[in-house]
Amino acid sequence: MTQHPTPSRRRALLGLAAAALAGSAATPMLAQAQAWPNKPVTIVVPFPAGGGTDAFARPLFAAMSKAAGKQFVIDNKGGAGGTLGAGIAAKAAPDGYTFFMGAVHHAIAPSMYPKLDYDLERDFVPVGLISNVPQVIVVNPQRVPVADLKGLLDFLRKNPAKLNYGSAGNGTSHHLAGELFKLQTKTFITHIPYRGAGPALQDLIAGQVDLMFDGLGSSANHIKGGRIKALAVAGPQRAPGFPDVPTTAEAGVPTYQVATWYGLWAPKGTPQPVIDAMTAEMKKALNSDELKTVWAGLGALPPNQWGADFGRFVSSETKRWHEVVKNSGAKLD
Repeated sequence: MTQHPTPSRRRALLGLAAAALAGSAATPMLAQAQAWPNKPVTIVVPFPAGGGTDAFARPLFAAMSKAAGKQFVIDNKGGAGGTLGAGIAAKAAPDGYTFFMGAVHHAIAPSMYPKLDYDLERDFVPVGLISNVPQVIVVNPQRVPVADLKGLLDFLRKNPAKLNYGSAGNGTSHHLAGELFKLQTKTFITHIPYRGAGPALQDLIAGQVDLMFDGLGSSANHIKGGRIKALAVAGPQRAPGFPDVPTTAEAGVPTYQVATWYGLWAPKGTPQPVIDAMTAEMKKALNSDELKTVWAGLGALPPNQWGADFGRFVSSETKRWHEVVKNSGAKLD
């Protein structure tokens, strides 16, 4: 007579079978993570070389390349306020060999670009925050010979529409920071969009545009070299490495605070063990004395926001910038 297993015994057998299947599925993934990286890893940076994203991407991934003994290669894909490169990265194979380094601009983009071909939350997995630096109001000192932010405001009110400001492109934080500044100070400055912060900065230095609302990371070396003048940092406290530059609150615009942050994402479907391995490599590099010194020189501190926490931060930033777009009436020029 055949004996059938009891319900409890049946559940136990099913559990063992499920565990065995899970183990067999996990084994290749674990092996993949342990072997990763066994070829160069591409980091899609959606802006031209020379901007704020590059200022943090290049030292970080150079340090990681040295530590891992494998190359982390920067692939600059500029255009459309950073959304072109984001769309390319979203369609990349989720094999652990393509990652996307985005920025605050990508939390703004959904409010500015109605037909994006990607969704930051649907098509990517958040890996971690790389840096978070205050924006800085910088001018070409030959074109705008003012001593401080009060002097700039006085000039703008006496000469409405005379000055212009460059940005990394329509819908970027540089653009929205300028619109927010105009809204809060009741002034007008003409917006000139570029295909990235690097080209905009070069034209600011050359005197083709008057000022920028830039991430401190990309402006830092030019401020130190005297090529552009910093009037104020738009953060709650003075930036590391720039103790002589006042905050916007100290300079007379207490409500104006804007930060430029940069983070890393993986295409949706990238194996979690590989993401964990990338996270471990990033943490090791960001906690090194070498990068702590570099970050301080760029006005930043090493962050500590990873995975789901970073994802929640991005969601909150998307909501915040949606309100700025709505209240300022900012549009694509």
